[in-house]
Amino acid sequence: MTIAEPSTPVQHEAEHGDHPPFIAHHFEDANHQFESGKLGMWIFLVTEILFFSGMFCAYAVYRSMHPEIFSYAAQFLDSKLGGINTVVLICSSLTAAWSVRCAQLGQRKGLILTLALTIIGAFGFLGIKYVEYSHKFHDGLLPGKYYQVQSESVADVGLAPSVTGAEGDAATTEADSGAAGAHAAVEDEHAGSHAPAEGPEPDNVKIFFGIYFAMTGVHGLHVIIGIGVYIWLLFRAIRGDFRPDYYGPVDFTALYWHLVDLIWIFLFPLLYLIH
Repeated sequence: MTIAEPSTPVQHEAEHGDHPPFIAHHFEDANHQFESGKLGMWIFLVTEILFFSGMFCAYAVYRSMHPEIFSYAAQFLDSKLGGINTVVLICSSLTAAWSVRCAQLGQRKGLILTLALTIIGAFGFLGIKYVEYSHKFHDGLLPGKYYQVQSESVADVGLAPSVTGAEGDAATTEADSGAAGAHAAVEDEHAGSHAPAEGPEPDNVKIFFGIYFAMTGVHGLHVIIGIGVYIWLLFRAIRGDFRPDYYGPVDFTALYWHLVDLIWIFLFPLLYLIH
């Protein structure tokens, strides 16, 4: 004689012919579906790590070949904004993990709140990154053929009011003798948080900004994708789709968001702090 083990609510529904709507037909039960989904998510995250590893390898190769370029170009990155963005992403990772716990406990209001906070943090990250990108576009710090020599373009802007009328020749001569000082002053005024560059500009600085925009741009794309998924989760949470025996989508998305956070934690010191 055997004693039957107590069945879970999902097993009880299945035994009585009431198949839970959130369990796909090819899974035995909710646990089977959750474990399969989590395995699939981990496999996907491994491919993401391999994808970013290629860019990290390119960074390492070019930095070892041209260390002077990275040392010079890093002066134009704002470590304060990068640090704030790091804090914002870490806080959003906290709310993402908190949302999983709320889903596990069936706390619907807490789940909605933490999902909303995660979305706000993601938008905050993109907003700060927009400010950084705006400075780069304004100063001509762009990759490839779009890179512009600042010492020429900025000096022209700063001295334009003086080079007029009969004093044009004298002003031009003065501009040639003081180009470095004018460049530093105008750069400080228009670039905001960008400090004046130190030392002569090496060749092919555009290589650094090509790597910078590639790595931060692809990372930003992953943030945008995460926002889209979290908005979808928020609508489902408001509708009441998640419960203690079904919270897989919240858990899987949080794993993805933690990876996005982790990648930025590597990008921040490599691009902003190591000169």
